Amino acid sequence: MPYLHGSPGPQAHSVPKDARATHSSGQSFEQLRQGCLQAGSLFEDVDFPTSNASLFYSERPQVPFVWKRPGEIVENPEFILGGATRTDICQGELGDCWLLAAIASLTLNERALARVVPQDQSFGPGYAGIFHFQFWQHSEWLDVVVDDRLPTFRDRLVFLHSADHSEFWSALLEKAYAKLNGSYEALKGGSTIEAMEDFTGGVAETFPTAGAPHNFYEILGKALKRGSLLGCSVDIRNAAECEARTPFGIIKGHAYTITGIDQVNFRGQKIELIRVRNPWGQVEWNGPWSDSAPEWRSVDPAEQERLCHTALDDGEFWMAFKDFKAHFDKVEICNLTPDALEEDTLHRWEVTVHQGSWVRGSTAGGCRNFLDTFWTNPQIKLSLTETDEGQEECTLLVALMQKGRRKLRRLGADMLTIGYAIYQSPDKDGHLNRDFFRYHASLARSKTFINLREVSDRFRLPPGEYVLIPSTFEPHQEADFCLRVFSEKKATSRDLDGSVDIDLPEPPEPTAPEQETEEEQQFRVLFQKIAGEDMEVTAEELEYVLNAVLKKKKDFQFKKLSLISCRNIISLMDASGDGKLEFSEFRVFWGKLKRWMSLFLQFDVDKSGTMSSYELRSALEAAGFQLSSRLLQLVVLRYADEDLQLDFDDFLNCLVRLENASRVFQALSVKSKDVMHLNINEFINLTMNI
Repeated sequence: MPYLHGSPGPQAHSVPKDARATHSSGQSFEQLRQGCLQAGSLFEDVDFPTSNASLFYSERPQVPFVWKRPGEIVENPEFILGGATRTDICQGELGDCWLLAAIASLTLNERALARVVPQDQSFGPGYAGIFHFQFWQHSEWLDVVVDDRLPTFRDRLVFLHSADHSEFWSALLEKAYAKLNGSYEALKGGSTIEAMEDFTGGVAETFPTAGAPHNFYEILGKALKRGSLLGCSVDIRNAAECEARTPFGIIKGHAYTITGIDQVNFRGQKIELIRVRNPWGQVEWNGPWSDSAPEWRSVDPAEQERLCHTALDDGEFWMAFKDFKAHFDKVEICNLTPDALEEDTLHRWEVTVHQGSWVRGSTAGGCRNFLDTFWTNPQIKLSLTETDEGQEECTLLVALMQKGRRKLRRLGADMLTIGYAIYQSPDKDGHLNRDFFRYHASLARSKTFINLREVSDRFRLPPGEYVLIPSTFEPHQEADFCLRVFSEKKATSRDLDGSVDIDLPEPPEPTAPEQETEEEQQFRVLFQKIAGEDMEVTAEELEYVLNAVLKKKKDFQFKKLSLISCRNIISLMDASGDGKLEFSEFRVFWGKLKRWMSLFLQFDVDKSGTMSSYELRSALEAAGFQLSSRLLQLVVLRYADEDLQLDFDDFLNCLVRLENASRVFQALSVKSKDVMHLNINEFINLTMNI
């Protein structure tokens, strides 16, 4: 189970320093603080009020919580007392051990901690009841302000608190993170790396201890030395095992922090040790090398002091590394830069970021198991041109993150199962179609599809062109995503779905009546009958003509064309602007219509009279319209029904409007440029006619 549920315990990246202000007033922390000081009042955060909605979205508090400021709880509150340390983090009545494990890990990296917990705040001079914290979200830093009213019961903090009851930085940090995610309840259950990444903007990797590399101990040591954040946990097989305690005092399904690694001289040999912390602030490992274990009696007191060995029940303990690998199932490392696990030489990794969306009906194609829709997923072209130093291949790390799912929990949304695949790019450019994936296997892919916020893996690939396909496991699932590609050498990437290209045939020359086909002559007779002497039809008359002719087509299933479609057709074809269609204009349109009917039949695979919205991209391309994913999503929203199907009338309407818009743009655009300039009169005139 990827999620860790911590039930209540027993009672650098190199980033710019300017984070985006997020308060609804548009004011920064300093502006808000100065406003309060000038008014002589304490800050009250309207964005995260002291109400049950800020606490829970699916339950009510079991006891009456009272929101209090630190000064109402203790006599002399302190923001940070004697430095922010891992013992300042004790779990309260909330299952967010994953978050606490990440905060404990953060305290081991002074620089990263100072970024998340700005040092320009205290309960001393300048105190105005407002504090702020900074979090990384999808490639940008956000500055989150909170007031210091905290939920209490009987004058004790209900949630995260420090071992010293007069210290409040950790409780306020938890509140800011709860605000970022919508409520305290939204923090129940999670993966430590999720919070680690939000604290650093780093990139996470997961190592199962059973299949760990031979140099795993060195990897962990190097990661700690480089300031990476490390967490570990024991997997659970079912819900009943959650929070179960093993005979050795380890809690299953619970997030721990790795806080140190060292070797100790024991009876003439070096023993590899690892130090771990339980965010509960108590309940510890009781096997070899635990706090009171007999092994310590054979260790020199100076050595014990160097290792900070104490027999306190503070949740932190040493254990032999071989026991650690036997009792813990996985380690999560959040690297501030991807080279943190590499050799001692520091590289400057290149990073490219893509923001995208999976939208039901157009770009939510699911994994390769669903061939009919897989090809419609977003596609990113990646060019690897330079090999690593002295190597024949290129190292890259691909990290796919789904955005905002924790915030959407109150609406019943959960983490989606996500992953990605990498394909060798063919010579042709543009979005790859279904047949490509029918006949080509992926070169590399994420180890697994999993319901974590982020999936990341390292790869070594030869120089060349690749196409990266991020997807959910099941089709039709909607979410926004952020895809980061880290590479040792410069790599270029671009979205294959971002361009628009229109290729419309030139209108045919008018045909003399004596050269008309038999079909056209039959039309002329019908047209004359309906239109009269002027040989022009209105939208209502056109509706009658088209439906009368199409009804006779045996191979074509369709519901009758609507009046709105016929008005759109006249808008497209009416050169004189009198709202009617002449026979010569109709004849040109009939040529288009036959082509579009043929396309519809081609993409109505099951001959049901409807086309899947996922087929629309191919059908539109065949008609001369290459649309960006964003435009495609708008078309699907406008023309597909709730079952993601389009009938011929929908398809026709869509094509007529696209061609109309394209022809108007071509007429008005600046010569040889993809731009046009309109005043308000021209713009409204344009929109009314499309």
